[in-house]
Amino acid sequence: MPETVLLKLGGSVVTRKDSEGEIRDEVLDRISREISGRSALPLLIVHGAGSCGHPEARKFGLSAGLSQGNLAGVEMTHKAVSRLNTRLVESLRRVGCEAIGIHPFHAAYAENGRLIAMETRHIRQMIDRAMVPVLHGDVVMDGACGVSIISGDQLVVFLAQALGIRRVGLATDVEGVFDGERVIPEITPRLAGTIAIGASRHTDVTGGMEGKVRELLMLARNGTSSVIFHVDRIGDFLDGRPHGGTVVRGG
Repeated sequence: MPETVLLKLGGSVVTRKDSEGEIRDEVLDRISREISGRSALPLLIVHGAGSCGHPEARKFGLSAGLSQGNLAGVEMTHKAVSRLNTRLVESLRRVGCEAIGIHPFHAAYAENGRLIAMETRHIRQMIDRAMVPVLHGDVVMDGACGVSIISGDQLVVFLAQALGIRRVGLATDVEGVFDGERVIPEITPRLAGTIAIGASRHTDVTGGMEGKVRELLMLARNGTSSVIFHVDRIGDFLDGRPHGGTVVRGG
């Protein structure tokens, strides 16, 4: 059986991050067609929230935790990201992919903004039976703060470690990680402190590209490399071909 692949779709890929709540249906359909042509590949998908979730979380100040004044924001934020998840799952299923959405709010638990617990045995069962679980960045309950916003990138690290997945790729709206005008071909923990990673130009309560790299370096320190590449190179990544992006590895 081929090795399981964890593919993360960035929020800037699946939504228009400068237009609140606008989903890029044409991109979802293009990605779905790429994936449908590789049905023999065991696959787990995670997607970011983009403009379906970040604006709500920011409006209600959920990054600072839960209070009586922002309780309504929990449902509104979760509803926004769930709508995006439903659209992606529908797109995948239209082309014959046995996708099914899984909402972290229902099963995940955080402490001080870090995801510390989530049931994953059912996810492994689904992958082994040719289903494609589709998870997303979400608001989750937090033992210290009341609630936290758990990014899709943090989910990627947690799921890769929990499920022993070694092929991890992040599709973004840029060619890779930039240091100034150039794409950095490789980032290691030693190199990370010497480069200036650009910040997200959109509303993002989970850290943008810098947060993404920080999460992937945790994965790299535990022995799993990952890659960041442009969404147009998804086919290359899935097929194991060069993708022109950035590799984040240990060492």
